[in-house]
Amino acid sequence: MLDASAGYPHVYSLRFQDVQVLCPMNRGSLGVRELNTALQQVLNPAKPGQASVERFGWRFQIGDKVIQTENDYDKDVFNGDIGIVERIDSVEHEVTIRFDDRLVKYDFGELDEVALAYAITIHKSQGSEFPAVVIPVATQHYMLLQRNLIYTGITRGKRLLVLIGQRKALGIAVHNDRPQRRYSGLLTSLRRDR
Repeated sequence: MLDASAGYPHVYSLRFQDVQVLCPMNRGSLGVRELNTALQQVLNPAKPGQASVERFGWRFQIGDKVIQTENDYDKDVFNGDIGIVERIDSVEHEVTIRFDDRLVKYDFGELDEVALAYAITIHKSQGSEFPAVVIPVATQHYMLLQRNLIYTGITRGKRLLVLIGQRKALGIAVHNDRPQRRYSGLLTSLRRDR
């Protein structure tokens, strides 16, 4: 449990599940993938004999914070829903995840629908709020350092916000108010298909 109330009387004790790391990017040493692996090792380290399952590039274990990455209408869980792994049944090949007050079961083969969520992208956090938000800001995120992205991340925190990183990177983001053009090739592809 984090107790920041000593230096900040308006902040209450927080559980690590209440703290959400929001990253500008998926890749890089400060991207979602690397930070999830590092945070899992610190916040929910593997215990000898504890059930775990490795699928689709992730290792899941009881107590892990996870995010649904696509809509699943049959399970009534949707892209962006965050839950906690409650049970792993190696015999039945099932993982049970608690989303708020509901338990949802996943076959091991369905675990491509979830990913670790100690850290998620700012983009993925849109529409959500968290008691506390930590945002790493570094020049390695140069392509995505934009004022609107940082604003989106900052406004996700309800009680506590921590920006950590390089002043230069934050300055780049604050001064960059131009939306980045995306070159997906869609227009070219559509014109070709005529």
